[in-house]
Amino acid sequence: MSKHTAEVVICGAGIAGIAAAYHLAVRHGLTDVVLVDERPPLSLTSDKSTECYRNWWPGPGDDMVALMNRSIDLLEDLARESGNVFRMNRRGYLFATADPDRVPGFLRAAREAAALGAGPLRLHDHPASEYRPAPVDGFEEQPIGTDVITDRSLIRRHFGWLTEDTVALLHARRCGWFSGQQLGMYMLERARDKGVRLVEGRVEAVATSGGRVSGVTLAGAGGARTIATPRFVAAAGPLMKDVGRLLGVELPLFCERHAKVAFNDTLGAMPRSAPMTIWADPVRLPWSDEERAELAASEHRHLLEEFPAGVHGRPEGAGESRVVLLIWTYDVARMEPRFPLEFDPYYGEIALRGMSRMVPALTAYLSRLPRAVVDGGYYTRTRENRFLAGPLPVEGAFILGALSGYGLMSSNGAADLLADHVTGRALPRYAPAFRLERYDDPAYQQLLERWGDDGQL
Repeated sequence: MSKHTAEVVICGAGIAGIAAAYHLAVRHGLTDVVLVDERPPLSLTSDKSTECYRNWWPGPGDDMVALMNRSIDLLEDLARESGNVFRMNRRGYLFATADPDRVPGFLRAAREAAALGAGPLRLHDHPASEYRPAPVDGFEEQPIGTDVITDRSLIRRHFGWLTEDTVALLHARRCGWFSGQQLGMYMLERARDKGVRLVEGRVEAVATSGGRVSGVTLAGAGGARTIATPRFVAAAGPLMKDVGRLLGVELPLFCERHAKVAFNDTLGAMPRSAPMTIWADPVRLPWSDEERAELAASEHRHLLEEFPAGVHGRPEGAGESRVVLLIWTYDVARMEPRFPLEFDPYYGEIALRGMSRMVPALTAYLSRLPRAVVDGGYYTRTRENRFLAGPLPVEGAFILGALSGYGLMSSNGAADLLADHVTGRALPRYAPAFRLERYDDPAYQQLLERWGDDGQL
């Protein structure tokens, strides 16, 4: 082992890069892996996550569900071996609607999820139905699949804090959240115990010889230096396109800016035991008559328009924490990544007003908005919102990227797949769905034109 050589150099110490280092070193036995970043680990985008996970994904095909099931299996293994140091739970994702016409769609989605491998559908359409609520903590011995609840008395019994006109719920069960920072640091320490070196620096060039990777040049406080290596993994998050260009590869990626808002729910509007809760209907924000008139005459009149479905939130933290996180993906404009990020100054209020449609107790905050913190990062994604894991056109170069808004939940499954590519092991059946070469397939290009739901919340 030398500081001037490595078996593999990984560009990026976010959750993707750390997971890649962990799987290569801990699970595949590579003893000389270098992880490079000019920033501290998990500090560019990974620490901006809402830290949730789900095996609830649409088609086409079952590749995404299969990959996520694998990733969740790996997360649960890590939780068991660490004593659940990253506090993984399985509270589920709870979709709610007040629109009776949406109920058949809930049932279709649950049947599709079952067919794709997410687990069975259980319909609860009468008061005596044996619906099993999720526990606050832990994940062992919990059901998978989907519960669809259409009995109004059952909804009120278990979720009385939702708006009274809720007519149906869809509870996806192999879903929940965990501490992304604790997970990432646990994997990083395990990887370092196996010889992974974390190097501060910026990848400035990737050298090739005879058409394959031969070295990586880094820039940093100590000046330029080169690490000789036969393998390079690009795991650069929102900076991935720039890293691809170092190899002469134009990657089919783009970035979207996404935010979340956190505030102290001092009134206890959202129960601390709540699942991740998503409103499945479009929303018009609640305003007083005076506010409505003022907005109509201002440059902010768009706030009177209908917003898309999907406002969601969950409680955050344990013990005495009163923090609630809210997220609403109503702006998905493509943009070049720039730091520091700037967010809509009205985002926090918009999310709170939208969430109050589903959780009426939140309206108590609208006359005097709580102090809130808005942050976020970039979703780096492909057109159909499926990540890239596998070889690049330059021999010895690999990519682990485009993890979009699901990086923490998918990172172990994606890195497990990437490590199989790097070490030449047998690949799982879903591997082709995440290779860059899929875009060279005319049949796949035709599929893209009629793709439909990309699974983004």
